[in-house]
Amino acid sequence: MQKASAMERLQGRIRDYAWGSRVAIPGLFGLPRADKRVAEVWFGAHPDDPARVINDPHGMLFDLQELYPESAGVLPLHVRQAEKTEETLRDFIAANPAEALGELVAQRQGNELPYLLKLIAPREPLSLQVHPTLKQAEEGFAAEEAAGIPRTSPERNYKDRNHKPELAYALSHFEALAGFRTVRRILEVIGGLDTPLTDSLVRRLNSDGVRGAFRFLLSEGTRPDAEAVREVVEACKARDPEESPSARADHTVVILGKKHPDNPGVVASLFLNPVTLYPGEALFIPCGTVHAYLSGTAVEIMASSDNVLRAGLTQKHVDVSELLKIVRAEAAPPVRIAPEKVSRAVSTFYAPVDDFELSVIRLRDATQWVRVRTLGPRTVICLEGAAQLHTKDDELHINAGQAVFVPASEGRLTMRGFGQLVLAGVP
Repeated sequence: MQKASAMERLQGRIRDYAWGSRVAIPGLFGLPRADKRVAEVWFGAHPDDPARVINDPHGMLFDLQELYPESAGVLPLHVRQAEKTEETLRDFIAANPAEALGELVAQRQGNELPYLLKLIAPREPLSLQVHPTLKQAEEGFAAEEAAGIPRTSPERNYKDRNHKPELAYALSHFEALAGFRTVRRILEVIGGLDTPLTDSLVRRLNSDGVRGAFRFLLSEGTRPDAEAVREVVEACKARDPEESPSARADHTVVILGKKHPDNPGVVASLFLNPVTLYPGEALFIPCGTVHAYLSGTAVEIMASSDNVLRAGLTQKHVDVSELLKIVRAEAAPPVRIAPEKVSRAVSTFYAPVDDFELSVIRLRDATQWVRVRTLGPRTVICLEGAAQLHTKDDELHINAGQAVFVPASEGRLTMRGFGQLVLAGVP
């Protein structure tokens, strides 16, 4: 059996979603506009799209032939396509889970890598969505399996049995909506719009609370028609920013209304907390929290899952009734997690889950070795500069735009160099 005893270079898998940017993620690494959208790049072992293992020390963290099939000649001279292998990170872990993951993680996670690390760059807003808890995912997956819905079907809600808490670490100015406002604050925000729909929502909020009003707004039998949605958009557009209880919410409605003019999810955005992250800040999304990412570039880490329940603002499958079963309707502020500075070079975001943690490493002295305390399976992405990585059995160099998987069997990781890296690990 193959021994997972060395660090492995990774090539992530590009996801070409309609909301993605052709510029943001390639631009992080000095590359020109891509020929396709790079909404996300996955660096995990999820069965839907596991990262590739590559042997090329000059290979980048995504497939350049996939990004530039028609314009490879515009790439900088120092950039070259990695030599591909057929092996994936999932294959590598399956060959010896105890060494790749560590015995404790392998036993606890059923020989699966517990986290999925991504780069994400929404150019347009993502769908209004919620992720399930572990119990909800297991039950939903079993029900769809019993119903005979293929796992690749666009009608499928539950692609796997796992929950999906997640954390976004901003690399640029990053805008989002996350969690419900209080009823009092929602009433303030929609007050004065004076449309038939907002007047109806005021009555619903006072009688049935947030869950009842949210259900009324999105459910098939009661959802407003396109004209009612457009009236709210126009009312938000017309409201004086100096007099508005939330000029920011009005602006969000107008932006969403341009892309989804008939969708009641546009109005539902008034129910949600706005979030702005500046580079270096992080937002945690617990299971059951309704949210939507609007714009920006971020590192995203989550439990290894692709389970998404959508309520609107998308052309993808929407299942409002299932979403309403799992959404947490109580008011809650956005969960901003501050990093803990564990050394001069390393800051770690400890999310309240067992699946992942995210460390940010800033190397400022190429002569000094920095010890990274995280053990177990680790994934490293070099965002800027270059670094030398060292473990008990291996050593390699990593440059900006490259990624590496470090097996648990490699023990303690140290590094030196100059630049910024992110490291995904397991608590």
